[in-house]
Amino acid sequence: MASTRAQQSRAPSIRDVARVAGVSHQTVSRVLNNSDAIRAETRDRVLAAMEQLQYRPNRAARALVTSRTHTIGVLTARRAHYGPAVALQAIEDAAVARGYNVTTSTLTETTDEAVRESIQRLLDLDVEGIVVIAPQQKVFDLIEELGIRTPYVTMRASVGEDPTALWVDQMEGARLATAHLLDLGHEYVRHIAGPQDWIEADARMQGFLREMSDRDMPVVAPILGDWTADFGYHAGRELLRWRDCTAVFCSNDQMALGLMHAARSYGLDVPGDLSVVGYDDIPEAKHFWPPLTTVQSTSPSSGGAAWTSCSPATTSSSGRSTSCRSSSSAARRARRAHADAPWQRSPTRPTRRPGGACRGRPAPPGRTVRKSASARRTTPHRGT
Repeated sequence: MASTRAQQSRAPSIRDVARVAGVSHQTVSRVLNNSDAIRAETRDRVLAAMEQLQYRPNRAARALVTSRTHTIGVLTARRAHYGPAVALQAIEDAAVARGYNVTTSTLTETTDEAVRESIQRLLDLDVEGIVVIAPQQKVFDLIEELGIRTPYVTMRASVGEDPTALWVDQMEGARLATAHLLDLGHEYVRHIAGPQDWIEADARMQGFLREMSDRDMPVVAPILGDWTADFGYHAGRELLRWRDCTAVFCSNDQMALGLMHAARSYGLDVPGDLSVVGYDDIPEAKHFWPPLTTVQSTSPSSGGAAWTSCSPATTSSSGRSTSCRSSSSAARRARRAHADAPWQRSPTRPTRRPGGACRGRPAPPGRTVRKSASARRTTPHRGT
């Protein structure tokens, strides 16, 4: 009786499955490993026994036998930020679809010690690859200095030659947003940027400044923000006191939302008195009032490309690579595949929503105004 209770209380093992299915435990192991040497009838019988016993494979035990953990590690910033959250979800979806687990190590700060500890936590779990989604360049520099042997790939905000990097051209996206406002006839355009030490924020700010400079337009120093709607509101309250701009390009949609709130607090109409363009195309942007013109740059396919680049299937049969920088490395192959992906061919584009906050004046000769949701040319109001 005691023996029966013990059997009922413990989790079923591979030998229990073999006994119920009437096969050897080696056969059950082959079914678990998707071996082609198993007949369909035998496979069905083993799977039925697993279902009957509610058997779940012991991943730790399998890892000891196969030297494979089927786990990908992700080093990321706080999930509250839209870009990292979308990328992480895409990585998880791609991994789960291929039978892998994803474990995340979140950076609450970016000191050298915090980065080293986060990387070590992932390595201690014997992950088979690491995806790095970090806001600051110093994080990438430190990871390179560590010389980790586990395959890794970094998701970057600007174009470069790093063979471990997958990138979205944030600078080009910012130039498109700025050009959109200038093409509508605006001459006085301001920029609310993100945090100074964020790669994405700097790339978007540089894109704004370059487009304004290339068009010989007057430039006022951007306002450095913190990505939040609260900052957009308070910055807007200060910026709009003087009424010396007719359009604002915000480095993300949340700050654009706060800016639109500030405009209304002054009795200004968007887009009648002020045009606003955001960045990221968050799901809520189409529900702002008026709907926000924004730049779409983060695509789920980028997360899938990141998973592919560091998964064992693209490295070696052992799941290990001595370097991600060699010409045959997983990251370099993924970079070529990434270049063919739809999100890479058209990395950034304004999302224009009719009836929203973007309008234009009649085009001067030889120019085309793109109808949009959040910009309208107005004469600047000078403060007294």
